[in-house]
Parts: sequence; C-alpha cells; structure tokens
Amino acid sequence: MKVNCFRCKYFKVTWDPGHPRGCTAYNFKTGQIPSIVVKQSSGMECLKFEPKKSKGERR
Repeated sequence: MKVNCFRCKYFKVTWDPGHPRGCTAYNFKTGQIPSIVVKQSSGMECLKFEPKKSKGERR
C-alpha cells in the first residue's frame, strides 16, 4: 500500500522553510514527503499511517 501523507492525521505543515513538512507520529520535520523519508530510512512503508477523520465524522 502506498502511503499518502496528505491524508494522514499525523501529517503537519511547519513554519520551517527548510523543512516544511512533518510527521507527529515519528516526531520529525523534512523537506520531503514524510513517508518517503520513512521508506528510505527503514526500507518499509510507514506503519503509523492513520486516515484523517472526515469533517462530518465524530471523534
């Protein structure tokens, strides 16, 4: 399964111009898409992916 960070609840946009994307599950910032960094670092797809809740969905 290909992970889409933009649809993950742990994805965040940061104020750091050099590292504009981040992952709160793994607690890091990057200039790339976080799932690509996880794949390059571990050799595995991201295991922390969780889809964002829909706006009408209760938490």
